[in-house]
Amino acid sequence: MKALLFIGGLFIAISGAAQSTFSEVDAKQIINTFFEGFHTGDTTMMKSVMAADIVMQTAYANKSGEHKVHTGNAQDFVNSIGSRPETQKWEERLLDYRVQIDGNLAHVWTPYEFWLNGEFSHCGANAFTLVNTDSGWKILHLIDSRRRSSCGK
Repeated sequence: MKALLFIGGLFIAISGAAQSTFSEVDAKQIINTFFEGFHTGDTTMMKSVMAADIVMQTAYANKSGEHKVHTGNAQDFVNSIGSRPETQKWEERLLDYRVQIDGNLAHVWTPYEFWLNGEFSHCGANAFTLVNTDSGWKILHLIDSRRRSSCGK
């Protein structure tokens, strides 16, 4: 009986240690995979790091200065990436990564500049919420801000 308890305790300790091995480097890699797919139009790559029920939102001020939050459809977003004309080059330049991890939850903040066909378009920040699922770490929520002013240009 003592041996069974020892083995059970050892298993729990090993499982707990394995769960805590997700690092800042791992979180950055998930974001990098998402954007590699975004830049190359590889929607399969993007979806490999997206939760099936991902929520995608944008916070912005409209032309009248009213503050809005738009909730988009993730499949529409993925479709727009996959059907983007080859003549369009979308480049989201991440300026920094700020990563926080607690158990099965991680948050990654990435200020960015967006360039369309080599021309500056807008700036903002992405806030990614990552969760540890049965199929690995996935992006569960992505909200970004967008603005054309105060971009440090």
